[in-house]
Amino acid sequence: MNALILAAGKGTRMGPLTSDMPKPMLTVGGRPVLEWIVCGLRDSAGITVFCFIVGHQKERILSHFKGGAALGVSITYREQTVLDGTGRAPLLARDWVQDNPFLLSYGDILVKPEEYGRLVAAYRDDGVIALCPGQDVRLGGAVLLDQAGLVRDIIEKPEKPELFPNSFYNAGIYVLHPRAFLFMAQLEKSARGEYELTDALRQLSHGGKVHGFVLKGDWADVRDPEILAGLNRRP
Repeated sequence: MNALILAAGKGTRMGPLTSDMPKPMLTVGGRPVLEWIVCGLRDSAGITVFCFIVGHQKERILSHFKGGAALGVSITYREQTVLDGTGRAPLLARDWVQDNPFLLSYGDILVKPEEYGRLVAAYRDDGVIALCPGQDVRLGGAVLLDQAGLVRDIIEKPEKPELFPNSFYNAGIYVLHPRAFLFMAQLEKSARGEYELTDALRQLSHGGKVHGFVLKGDWADVRDPEILAGLNRRP
C-alpha cells in the first residue's frame, strides 16, 4: 500500500510561524511533523512509496525530503496551485494511486507509530476512517457509527455536539478504496467556499461500506501554536 499526504495548506492559525514555512515542516522534538508521519508509516505499516500534495512554500518540503532516499522511501510530488480545500486535492494524485487502495493523511496529524500498522490491517470494503474518542468535535468532524461499526454520517464542526453524544472525532487519517475519487470529483463548494474532503467521505459512506477505527494512545492535530508548544514541552 502507498500513502498520499496532504501538505499544501497555509496553516493560517499558526500565524507568523507559517509565513515562510509549510505547517507540516514545523518541528516537534527536532523533527518536522511530516517526517514523523513518513517514518511512522514506513516503520509500522511498511509503506515506502509516498505522494505529497504540496502548495504553500513547497520548496521547503522538496528541499528537505527530495526523492525520499535519505529516509529509505520514494516520494512523488503533486502541486495544488489553487488552495480551495482538501476535497479535491487528492484528485491530483489519482493517476498515481491508479486502482489500488491507499492511505490518506493530513500532513499535520501525529499518532503513535504503531497505529498506522493497525489502521492498514483494518482496511476492507470501501475504506476505514481513523477516529479519536474524547475530542471536541466542534473543532473538526463528528463521526457517527452504527452498531456494526460502519460510518453512518459525518457532521463537520457541529455547533451542538450534545446532539451527537456517541460520536467520535474524525482523526484525519484514512485508508480508502480508489472509488473515493468518484465522490471527490463530484464535490461542490461548501459554505466556507472550499471543497471539503469530509463531504466526499460522507457520500462514500452513504453509498458503500466505510468502517470506523478507534485509535489508541496519543493523537495530535498540530493546528495552532499552543498545541505545537505543548508537544515540544513533552519529555
